[in-house]
Amino acid sequence: MTRLSVNINKFATLRNARGGNMPDVTKAALDCERFGAEGITVHPRPDERHIRYSDVRTIRPLVRTEFNIEGNPIPSFIDLVCEVVPDQVTLVPDAPDAITSNAGWNTLAHKDFLTDICRTFKSRGIRTSIFIDPDPAMAEGAAACGADRVELYTADYAAGYAQEREAAIARYLETAKAARSAGLGLNAGHDLSLENLAYFIRTIPWTDEVSIGHALVCDALYLGLEPTIAAYLAQIHKK
Repeated sequence: MTRLSVNINKFATLRNARGGNMPDVTKAALDCERFGAEGITVHPRPDERHIRYSDVRTIRPLVRTEFNIEGNPIPSFIDLVCEVVPDQVTLVPDAPDAITSNAGWNTLAHKDFLTDICRTFKSRGIRTSIFIDPDPAMAEGAAACGADRVELYTADYAAGYAQEREAAIARYLETAKAARSAGLGLNAGHDLSLENLAYFIRTIPWTDEVSIGHALVCDALYLGLEPTIAAYLAQIHKK
């Protein structure tokens, strides 16, 4: 059954815009769990413009569901992950100045690097996922790097959903099948929302986890956090 992991970066963005501790990011993480989220995702960046490394250290021992850290495996990130030992690390090739993640890894071109990183994290007992575009070759390449899972970058699916959802998901389905054939688990994230989530899960029901932050927090501004998490869980479990 697909799990919902809430990315709490946007809570930190709001806090950092004003300074102080409002909203309390740690409380937000624990409230998301209390309201039914089955995981918490954080994506610390070098400039700490949202989640800070100190947040990760504070939140890690308090989370009772699955804790997922995603980011570019630069040395400071590697050190942080090895220090706090999350349940899962998701490798994302985002540039330091990227507003948000905008592409997956080329797992063929970066095979040696990714293999070393996967080995490092897996030696600590951390499940390792590689963020990829919807391309079966990239899923097969991730398996060759020693990853446990891939996370499909779903921005193109979300962009094309309203116009022609069958076409928008076709490459994702093909890549998901390739990942399953390669023995990989499957995650998905980026621009998934109440509008497009249910169809994605129905089409690719072996998705292990979806990581959702921006849309969920936007919905929570109108609906409230607890009803919003319930609404996303309902979409995941919708028949």
